[in-house]
Amino acid sequence: MAITAAMVKELRERTGAGMMDCKKALTEAGGDMEAAIEAMRKSGAAKAVKKAGRIAAEGLVVIAPSDDGKTAAIVEVNSETDFVAKDANFVDFANAVAATVLSSGVTDMAALSDTAMASGQTVEEARAALVAKIGENIQVRRADLITTEDGLLGSYQHGSRIGVVTELKGGDEALGKDISMHIAASRPVCVSEAEVPADMLEKEKEIFTAQALESGKPPEIVEKMIGGRIKKYLKEITLLGQPFVKDPDQSVEKLLKSANAEVVRFVRFEVGEGIEKKKEDFAAEVQAQMNAS
Repeated sequence: MAITAAMVKELRERTGAGMMDCKKALTEAGGDMEAAIEAMRKSGAAKAVKKAGRIAAEGLVVIAPSDDGKTAAIVEVNSETDFVAKDANFVDFANAVAATVLSSGVTDMAALSDTAMASGQTVEEARAALVAKIGENIQVRRADLITTEDGLLGSYQHGSRIGVVTELKGGDEALGKDISMHIAASRPVCVSEAEVPADMLEKEKEIFTAQALESGKPPEIVEKMIGGRIKKYLKEITLLGQPFVKDPDQSVEKLLKSANAEVVRFVRFEVGEGIEKKKEDFAAEVQAQMNAS
């Protein structure tokens, strides 16, 4: 069976291995993609070069709640490829890290690395062993622990890539899940206008002012334009000001008031957010390598 550039590209994206390794594996497997992957993993050929320096922007977000529902740990563990993020060993490691955060209360990355897991290994020892086994750069990127005394915790996971934990006062478990789902979908920056970072608001004011001045309208009209845009902006980025995703005719604030509830805080993790991913033209690179071979 002829090995095409598209086949090599797919295998590279799924394993993170080099192009020539991928071409060789496909040739030996007679073009069978799954057989090539299995052979590469058994031989270790799927290991990435210079793992620690490679960008790990895929992975999982895991939420681990306590038995009493009063505490929840949320962690993001990164891999280089989505293929590895689905690997059972990687999933087990991510779940074990979340359980360690829940039991230890440690959320600082440096301290967490040295924290013992249920297996007896430290998080760093387990991570290093997994890197050697799987062959990709794997990083525990961040963790948080949310605890409530007189409220409740709601949570929602969108697949394995987005996780939200919300602390509520009042309301019930269903409301907590609905609010968490809304946060996952709508990405509010904070709960209320009072919590909007001053530097963020000032930056937007500068932009809106420059736009309004370009209109050439009188100063009093410009001032009203700026005020209107700031008001709209605040509604867009604050949880309370946003239209509720399941009923856009009412705001989240109105929904909470009707349930006599309030959101104390929330934590939203999304895999890879803020990580600059390397952009490559894999098809062109694969074709060039194959032409040269």
